[in-house]
Amino acid sequence: MRATDRGDLWWKTAVVYCLDVETFMDWNDDGCGDFEGLAQRLDHLAELGVTCIWLMPFQPSPDLDDGYDIVDFVGVDPRLGSLGDVVAFTRAARDRGIRVIMDLVMNHTSERHPWFQSARRSRNSPYRDFYVWRDEVPPNPPPSVFPGEEDGVWEWHEPTGQYYLHSFYRHQPDLNIANPDVRDEIAKTVGFWLELGISGFRVDAVPFLIEPPAGEDVGDPHELLRDLRRYLQRRASEAILLGEVNLPYDQQLDYFGRAGDPAELTMQFDFEAMQRLYLSLARQDATPLRDTLARRPQLEPEMQWANFVRNHDELTLDKLSDAEREEVFDAFAPEDWMRVYGRGIVRRLPTMLEGDPRRIRMVYSLLFSLPGTPVLFYGEEIGMGENGELEKRQAVRSPMQWTGGRHGGFSRAAANRLVASPPADGYAPEHVNVEAQMHDPDSLLCTISGFVRRYRSSPEIGWGRLELLDVGEPAVLAHRIVEDDLRFVALHNFAPRPSRVGLELGDVPEGSVLSDLFAVGADDIDERGRVDVELDAYGYRWFRVLAPDDRRLT
Repeated sequence: MRATDRGDLWWKTAVVYCLDVETFMDWNDDGCGDFEGLAQRLDHLAELGVTCIWLMPFQPSPDLDDGYDIVDFVGVDPRLGSLGDVVAFTRAARDRGIRVIMDLVMNHTSERHPWFQSARRSRNSPYRDFYVWRDEVPPNPPPSVFPGEEDGVWEWHEPTGQYYLHSFYRHQPDLNIANPDVRDEIAKTVGFWLELGISGFRVDAVPFLIEPPAGEDVGDPHELLRDLRRYLQRRASEAILLGEVNLPYDQQLDYFGRAGDPAELTMQFDFEAMQRLYLSLARQDATPLRDTLARRPQLEPEMQWANFVRNHDELTLDKLSDAEREEVFDAFAPEDWMRVYGRGIVRRLPTMLEGDPRRIRMVYSLLFSLPGTPVLFYGEEIGMGENGELEKRQAVRSPMQWTGGRHGGFSRAAANRLVASPPADGYAPEHVNVEAQMHDPDSLLCTISGFVRRYRSSPEIGWGRLELLDVGEPAVLAHRIVEDDLRFVALHNFAPRPSRVGLELGDVPEGSVLSDLFAVGADDIDERGRVDVELDAYGYRWFRVLAPDDRRLT
């Protein structure tokens, strides 16, 4: 069956857009974004071409970790709206052809969650075993995920005389997934949100979710993911599990489900390629990224890689060697405030690339032309920068910039009531905003909209098989995607100089041409399957190989 006929797996050709409700659009002028404001901005996302919105946590929370410290898994933070507002929003999104997925953060709770409040009162609490307790710290405990902020992962609780496990912050005690009652609560939470119109979940920190508590044998920890996937398919067959699994490729395969085993995650973020993209940018050499893509596993059709430029956390570089990481730090995070936890960067792409529109566009061209599903973080479509005055990872979580007016059109509240402030430098709202770019055909917004349209009209990108092409120029990444009789070719120049390269396309039908997807015209492919291509400095080209009987529009 051709890729164009496979409409059931919608996520294979989706455009995913991640946002935080509280920083997207404030409609009631209290300084905090809300679901009503988000609903009022759906047309922007629809016009951009977004087909799936990923909501960061919106449940009740003390907000000590940007909402990832949840107090009620089946509630809505009253600042953001109500359950009715969530239903109205998901319905309005679906009317525009946009599905909604949400964060599933059930590796831990907030310490203020009623379960933990009960568990900490007594060893005899019915919720005591919802968490992981020890009389002594086990030998060789893992390091904290947040070095410099937490000394370890075990916290002493004096009233009950035991330590509890917290893989993240001490105010986020880990749930005990070995407890069947906890697994039942995870399933109930998933089922609840599916009934309200949610089309899937971005599963937070998956290895921390499924790994058994220290010193306990719970059998195969992946059985939790298998059970969750089976439950999901029974309740809503189209729903997905998009997993955050920052591990090497060979280990990531375990989280999809090995051949012969039941399915686990539907999609996973490609952290390896993302990190080596930045190494290639720093070196102005495509080799690190090319070498990584060469060893990226080819997945079965029922699985998918999610490609991204950056996410809502620090831009992690933990898979690079120490020397490689320093290269990227030196190039894109030369000041101490730009770095965090010794492994990541708290900047957005435009500021790292010093606003060079050629390099910025080249990176997003690459995002939409690599096999897989592209994921955008809010504000990327207009080239938002970070606010370095906000603490650490919060720097990239400033409010969406809609207009050049006060607070970027995000809110009409007083400045001291805003959940966060926009930057005040060259990336302030008066310089970077949606309204201005909507009316500028040369803007980044219009460029990315063009990428989205071409990506959506090229289903082979989401379905096809990656083939790297050797063009003899280290700075140029050339790749082909093949699916049935569809052939897509893209080239990206990481160097500040123009390049002319020869493409060897092999066996193609006689009379085939290489049709440019961003310009009128096509180049003949000679009888050897060869054609020369010109690339500007930091340039990119997308092509379609058209046989003489191919009647597709270009």
